[in-house]
Amino acid sequence: MSQIPALIEQFRPDLVRYENLYKKLHANPELSHHEVETASLIVQHLTGLSGELDIRTGIGGNGLIAILHNGPGPTALLRADMDALPVAERTNLEYASHRKHLGKDGLERPVAHACGHDVHVVCLLIAAEALINARRAWAGTIVFLFQPAEEAGDGALGMVNDGLYDASRHNCPLPDIVLGQHVAPIRAGIVTSKTGAIMSSSDSLKVTIFGRGGHASMPHHCIDPVVIASHIVVRLQTISSRVIPPDEVAIITVGSIHAGEAENVICDHAFFTINIRTLNEEVRLTVLKHINSVIKAECEASFCEKPPQIDHHMSLPTTSNAADVETRLQATLREFFGPVFMVAPKSSLASEDFSILASSIGKPYCFWLFGGTDAELWDRMEAQGKLDKIPINHSAEFAPVIEPTLQTGGDAMVAAALTFLGQPSS
Repeated sequence: MSQIPALIEQFRPDLVRYENLYKKLHANPELSHHEVETASLIVQHLTGLSGELDIRTGIGGNGLIAILHNGPGPTALLRADMDALPVAERTNLEYASHRKHLGKDGLERPVAHACGHDVHVVCLLIAAEALINARRAWAGTIVFLFQPAEEAGDGALGMVNDGLYDASRHNCPLPDIVLGQHVAPIRAGIVTSKTGAIMSSSDSLKVTIFGRGGHASMPHHCIDPVVIASHIVVRLQTISSRVIPPDEVAIITVGSIHAGEAENVICDHAFFTINIRTLNEEVRLTVLKHINSVIKAECEASFCEKPPQIDHHMSLPTTSNAADVETRLQATLREFFGPVFMVAPKSSLASEDFSILASSIGKPYCFWLFGGTDAELWDRMEAQGKLDKIPINHSAEFAPVIEPTLQTGGDAMVAAALTFLGQPSS
């Protein structure tokens, strides 16, 4: 048996003040690329934890790192994302968000931590205090990284492209392992992970169809982009059902479609957005290839005078845990959490940009999930066969129960870090 469980119990900080910090963060969310107050609050807290932390801010926008050197040994990078979503919160919590943010279009929109990134921030700060206090029990270097703009899909890449690891810029020590986690709508207290794909890839496209507009009474003089777009939307679903093997995952969603203003006018263009989720790179490339073919073929068959415009504006890789590092992580999590650690039975089809922090420098990573749903609620809904009614991430009603969620996430991050850090020399 390792010393890790005893170290976690010994050095776990007082969680009362972290509960208060969580409520403050939850009530004051900020959208992607606007996490100014959040980053400032994190820096303030880290500064109060230890004067030995080397804190560097303004990385890829509002990203920041805090480096803790503790003698020779491996380097572990621990990551939390910190942005919120344009969602109007409906949790009725006393610390619910009532914030609004002015968007690029000049319109005010409500903002809420509907994905639990505030949980991630607080859990990483809990882990930071525990690991700082446990310095005599491990050796190496820890990088505590707080990432902006995960919801926008460009936060991790933004930090890397801004010179996160460049000696001439932010000079973050190159990690030997990158660690991350996500709160999920599963029973609070549970921790789950798996070898291979734990989260899917995600690709987003915007497609514009160019027709020829005119009067609704004279459709023979027009090229109707609404009809063309409708054919494409329906035809795209045959890629999943008739091109991709039935035992592979390929979800194609047309999330929005926009065209025209009046019922008696055939408009001259239409646009729609597509999201694709896959767990296999070969499947992903096949889906993208066939989507492009379907769109172009339908436009050609409809005699469009201008080819469609296909903008591939976001791409997130599959989050896939390598077997060697995942085996080590699972051994620690199973030892500490016992029966509430579970090997995930299947992959999540949500997506993350977390892995870019590791893959961009050719380093391994591990990612896991932990529960945030109140245990009594979970048990009641499970008994009634209504688990599908539990609020999920991005829902206006998503509200992780504070405890044991914060303790679970903090403990899991400490356990993972200690798994890959070195032992102090005697």
